Amino acid sequence: MSAVNDVPRVVLSARGLRRDFQGFVAVNNVDLDVHHGGIHALIGPNGAGKTTVFNLLTRFLPPSAGRIELLGQDITHTPPAKVARMGLARSFQISAIFPHLTVLDNVRVALQRRRGLHVQFWRSLQVLNALTPRAEELLRSVGLEDARSQLAGDLSYGRKRVLEIATTLALDPKVLLLDEPTAGMGHEDVGTVTEIIRSVAKDRAVLMVEHNLDVVADLCDWITVLQRGEVLAAGDYRTVSQDERVRTAYMGTQHV
Repeated sequence: MSAVNDVPRVVLSARGLRRDFQGFVAVNNVDLDVHHGGIHALIGPNGAGKTTVFNLLTRFLPPSAGRIELLGQDITHTPPAKVARMGLARSFQISAIFPHLTVLDNVRVALQRRRGLHVQFWRSLQVLNALTPRAEELLRSVGLEDARSQLAGDLSYGRKRVLEIATTLALDPKVLLLDEPTAGMGHEDVGTVTEIIRSVAKDRAVLMVEHNLDVVADLCDWITVLQRGEVLAAGDYRTVSQDERVRTAYMGTQHV
């Protein structure tokens, strides 16, 4: 992790985060610190509250209680679109690309959004073509330069997820939230995506929900384990994997 005086900079934090749904407490008293240059995993059994925490951090859901800070600013009541413009970007568990556009155009669309061009339909093609070098650079960074002219819908599942990471990176986020980035992938695609995440985390923070604990063990600097909406344990992989409460929560899975 990059650091000042060996202390990593916290870029996204939550304190006392809570969310109630008509009397049901989905998330309760969650504290979280995500550091620049680090990869932080949010794990837990199904129904533990991981996606709800993501929705709270990105402001898709308002918290019932607690405080959220992004880059030192209180965003607890900030609209989601403004939070995104401040540098918090999220990719979803289900791939969100334009299947009938080329791979290159998918990234150009994302770059247009970042630069405020998505509502300026009168801009000339020449101006939009100015985004092509950056789009190609992003495609090279994720290994998709060979597919630039291919329709996104024709990509394999794994490469669609890689394209989604590229379009998210087009927003130039300071904090990148990844929801199940390796879900449904074969071994080769998992390895590719793992290395991409490792690379992009060098100059930003990454928070990811991930069920593949081999990926978590290999990739993540810090892990927060949720159970029934509360923090069960937190630490590096070795620390949480030796916690008996975590072992019980995962019903004795061999990975933990």
